[in-house]
Amino acid sequence: MMLEPARRAGDAPRRAPDAVRATRLPTPSGDVCRRAEHETWLRRRLLERQLHDGASLRISALTLQLGLFRHRVPATEEDLRESIGGLQDELHAVLQELREVARQIYPPLLDEAGLGPALREMVARIPVQVRIDADDDRFGPAVEGAAYFAVAECLSALDGDAPPIRLLVRRDADVLAVHLEGIDVRHAPLMHDQVRRMGGTITVVAGPGAPTITARIPCE
Repeated sequence: MMLEPARRAGDAPRRAPDAVRATRLPTPSGDVCRRAEHETWLRRRLLERQLHDGASLRISALTLQLGLFRHRVPATEEDLRESIGGLQDELHAVLQELREVARQIYPPLLDEAGLGPALREMVARIPVQVRIDADDDRFGPAVEGAAYFAVAECLSALDGDAPPIRLLVRRDADVLAVHLEGIDVRHAPLMHDQVRRMGGTITVVAGPGAPTITARIPCE
């Protein structure tokens, strides 16, 4: 065991190690959280545009150029023509995958046309019958993004045996109200996870009649 040397007369006193200090960071206010979430949705929309206007367009242009080149290959070079056709098919598959990734970041139709058209496009891909009644109002990219993905999370949990559902989208003063009628209210937490970060709330009506999940999100 190593011993410390004895302190001699005149030596400066040894300093005790600094005490550990714990600092609690302030909890962001609701307004700060909503602004941060708003910026997140804007970045998602910007990223989708970059994918669409950049990589997707370049792949489309390359596929077209390969098609033009394929037509210039002599008919006697059948192997080469087939190889070029195979490359075109692969590029087309990559383009479709890229578009799907972009849609999951922020649907292009949501940016271009709003909630109603984007929701109709979405329900066309699921095995559940959904009747949509939506106004043409716009609510801002962040609110529309939160509402869209809240509905998407909820509907994606359903299977083909689910009963028909009615989806209503309305502006109520400075609030976007999204009503899902005829849906199992146990799916409400899926919507809540999306809307709460935007200061939104979820209301559930169960019991006799059509069960309803309503999301309300403050909007512009």
